Amino acid sequence: MSAALTFTVPPPGLDPLVDFSLDRIDGADGLYALQSSDNAALRLFVLDAAVYLPNYQPAVSSSHIDALDLPEADPLTFLVVANPGEKGTTVNLLAPILVNQATGRCTQVILERGEWPVRAELADYAQQ
Repeated sequence: MSAALTFTVPPPGLDPLVDFSLDRIDGADGLYALQSSDNAALRLFVLDAAVYLPNYQPAVSSSHIDALDLPEADPLTFLVVANPGEKGTTVNLLAPILVNQATGRCTQVILERGEWPVRAELADYAQQ
């Protein structure tokens, strides 16, 4: 997936930015750079949860899904922000980015606290 994405509201901490490009990282299936269309210096790494975290299926409210104009039959794509570090990579499972692949509309949601941590070791969750 390489696409232009438009957030329904600015992601937390990135206000007023809503337009981003999502570009594959060569040689790493399911790893992408999410870069602001208005500020080229702003880039995050995100993972396709279906590739790296197949058991990651958080409950998302219907209002978030409705905001994406996603037909019921279309699959919802979950992206999670990845933070590489010296001791490994962590992923933010508490605030996934939901993507309508057909339209490029997306939203970042903050799930209710519970089983999904903000800084999960990727290696720990990828093996589940």
